Amino acid sequence: MTRRREFFSYVAPSLLAFALSGVYCIVDGFFIGRAMGDDGLAAVTIAYPATAFIQAVGSGAGIAGAIRFTLLSAQGRDAEAGECFAGTAALLTLLSLAMTALFFTLARPLLTLMGAEGSVLALGAEYLRVIALGSLCQAPATGLVPFIRNLGGARFAMGAMIAGFLTNVALDYALVWLLEGGMAGAAWATVIGQAVTMLAAVFYLARRAGRLRCASARAAASHFAPVLALGFAPFGLTFSPQITALFMNRFLMLWGGSREVAVYACISYAVYIAYLLLQGVGDGSQPLVSVCAGRGDREGCRYTRRLAYITALAIAAASAAAFVLLRAHIGPLFGASGQTAEDAARIMPLFAAALPFLAAARVTASCLYAENRALASYVLVYAEPLLSLALMLLLPGPLGLGLDGVWLAIPLAQLLTSLLSAITSVRERNKG
Repeated sequence: MTRRREFFSYVAPSLLAFALSGVYCIVDGFFIGRAMGDDGLAAVTIAYPATAFIQAVGSGAGIAGAIRFTLLSAQGRDAEAGECFAGTAALLTLLSLAMTALFFTLARPLLTLMGAEGSVLALGAEYLRVIALGSLCQAPATGLVPFIRNLGGARFAMGAMIAGFLTNVALDYALVWLLEGGMAGAAWATVIGQAVTMLAAVFYLARRAGRLRCASARAAASHFAPVLALGFAPFGLTFSPQITALFMNRFLMLWGGSREVAVYACISYAVYIAYLLLQGVGDGSQPLVSVCAGRGDREGCRYTRRLAYITALAIAAASAAAFVLLRAHIGPLFGASGQTAEDAARIMPLFAAALPFLAAARVTASCLYAENRALASYVLVYAEPLLSLALMLLLPGPLGLGLDGVWLAIPLAQLLTSLLSAITSVRERNKG
């Protein structure tokens, strides 16, 4: 198999899986927006970062564990690779329990901190408490899938994610529309969909137990620290749109109100699909980059990175064109009111124009942590939300742009992050 064919044999299933994952994330917004109007849409938008945090913790630990597993396997250290898998699985369980306790007990204070108030706060708390109870399904679902991809099961990983997605859609229709279950119904649909993905992943990995053996619990626990250290990069890449959304929702409530949050909900649900497609390129490339890095094949790493950049930029350009052409239909898709839909159509081109810049930064970060270059990847992963916050503090008040300054903050932050990614990429190449 040529390297190009091998690249797309990993990336194509990953792209499809993340494309459906992107639809997965907007399904609750679609059903709730049409069933409960702007307040319901604003509530699920404000609460969603907490849901995404749970899934991002799973992704961060799972991808980091899978990278270490692949590097160790490529170096012929199979016993340590098995210990790494066992340690990662145990770590996912412990993290899930901690997140259940955190989000269930602190649902209302956290949502208040994120800007929710009144009916939006009550609806968001109803949604978040159910999501918290399902943490034991959600974090392992996202954390075990990277191991499947790195074991050569990219198509099975895609199938597991598709199964979860279809389950979520069917249950959202049944629980939110037919049974009028409201926010709690939508949350249970999400949890059960993730449980389906988790069970499929457990089934796949159980059949390959021979490669995943671990001598002792102490040996497995010895991998906690290195997995966590590397995991902050993929966690941040997965969660950074939600970190930015937390800031965005807060500043929109400050300079506008719940209607502006609903406008951003329409935009962010659509654009997030493109974000996940770009993540699909990075995560699909990761097993190949990690294997090449483990073997010391620098040419293989460079070739894979080059294909990843080309693929991501093509996806970003196509997505941007689609969002601009279809911008008038985005608000109505989520049941937004007339003025909310008009504002979403007016602002969407700003976010679409920044997608190519985001593509370059995300591929660079993914390739860096795939090669176990954690520190350099941290810089790129967390630059965007930090720059967004700085611009939200600067543009609306000190520079007098008001609400327009809030809308400009994210596209400008993504432009600046892409410039930083180019500088970082050159520096890392020079290091060899």
